[in-house]
Amino acid sequence: MDPVEMTQKPMSERLEDILAARRKKLEAIKAAGIDPYPSTANRTHTNLQAIEQFDKLADLSITLVGRIRSWRDMGKIIFAHIEDGSGKIQVLIKSDDIGTDNFKFALKNLDIGDFVEISGKLFKTKTEEKTLQAVSYKLLAKSLRPLPSEHFGLADDETRLRQRYLDILTNPEVKEIFIKKNRFWSAMRQFLVERGFLELEMPVLEAVPGGAEAEPFITHHNALDRDFYLRISLELPLKKMLVAGYEKVFEIGRIFRNEGISTEHLQDYTQMEFYWAYGDFEKLMQFLQEMYQYVIEKTFDTLKIANQGTEVDWGGSWERVDYFEVFKKHTGIDLNSAEAEELKAYADKNHITYENFAQKGRVIDLIFKKSIRPKLTTNKPIFLINQPIELEPLAKKDPKNPKVVQRLQILAYGSELGKGFGELNDPVDQEERFEAQMKLREAGDSEAQMLDKDYVEAMEYGMPPAAGFGISERLFSMLMDKSIRETVIFPLMKEKNDTNQQKSRE
Repeated sequence: MDPVEMTQKPMSERLEDILAARRKKLEAIKAAGIDPYPSTANRTHTNLQAIEQFDKLADLSITLVGRIRSWRDMGKIIFAHIEDGSGKIQVLIKSDDIGTDNFKFALKNLDIGDFVEISGKLFKTKTEEKTLQAVSYKLLAKSLRPLPSEHFGLADDETRLRQRYLDILTNPEVKEIFIKKNRFWSAMRQFLVERGFLELEMPVLEAVPGGAEAEPFITHHNALDRDFYLRISLELPLKKMLVAGYEKVFEIGRIFRNEGISTEHLQDYTQMEFYWAYGDFEKLMQFLQEMYQYVIEKTFDTLKIANQGTEVDWGGSWERVDYFEVFKKHTGIDLNSAEAEELKAYADKNHITYENFAQKGRVIDLIFKKSIRPKLTTNKPIFLINQPIELEPLAKKDPKNPKVVQRLQILAYGSELGKGFGELNDPVDQEERFEAQMKLREAGDSEAQMLDKDYVEAMEYGMPPAAGFGISERLFSMLMDKSIRETVIFPLMKEKNDTNQQKSRE
């Protein structure tokens, strides 16, 4: 390694020296008439193929490529490791094999982090390590900064998240997170497509945001000279497709909510929603149980997964828990008769804060999230069903009890990990509930839903009975036993010079 990189100067000075030295090497490479960033590479095999097919390839000349990850100068020979997307392999570079001038040039100008192309033949060292003995090499890309693992590491979690490409490069376990995340969404897509669901793409910009109680982001469309909202849900446009005649539709896409950050919440994230004409609440629960079990096993090769020390077995049948019953069990409050004042008194007594404009539904929801949901940690997932109508303006009323809606939440590890409905398809009822939500907005509730007249009009043409469901990438993060920020490659960050604490959301 270059002596400049081994000095005992303070870290900042050492880094400046390394940067200067590598820039100098870059100029030397150019001066020698070599393109330090050529546009072509002539790889014949991946590193993994070279290792796995060693016996077949041993007598052939092959060409491998990759980033230099280790470099040991031993006089007239160099042992190095190069890494491509499939893995690492050792290479041996000998002065006698590639020529004295080429050998000296490599010693002087190549660094850990550079991308190279090595041609030669495979052999095994005395320690039985499969190795490529070089007869020629080519620089593919000169690195101008040292990799973190060489000298400095990634100082803290914030640096890791800002420079995630380095975090992934230097930490195999982080790289594996995103391989599994791809497997997770691919399995979910496969499950739905194999059961006749059609994947559609709905607009990200909406005139009226709907489908959830959340504060939206606003943006301006210059060509139309009007403001639009970034979608907070995939729901309403997809349900219009049921009116259009599609019977099974879904989307896996990004949604955006202008809210706080926590270990379970982000402002932009991936969500899947599906809508199933002629599906009903009972069919939905069985379908979801099968889907979760399929996706989890495909992703993790097991159905028993721990989070924060709590292991949940996702196999078998899941218990159904009544919202009214569990609420009364933990608070003593009967939601069949409770009024807003009784609920607020309970909240006050238990130090649960709520906004001045909060009405019955909002206080119920806050009490549940603070006092009840964290306690629902069992060794199996549960379906929480039969929620009060005040909580859900888009779900069908239970035909046996108009105070209850056909909504389910899948709960595990004390968190909500999916929500589904028997979908409301009565346009008169829907418009009335939207109007009630608008009154909440007028009272100051920025998360209450807006009246979407276009959606109501679509429903007036006739929407079939349907079941619907939404799930976000929170499920994946919980199954990985990670903060959701850890399972997003580039989470949004505050500015480096911003010392204000980020707003948190429970």
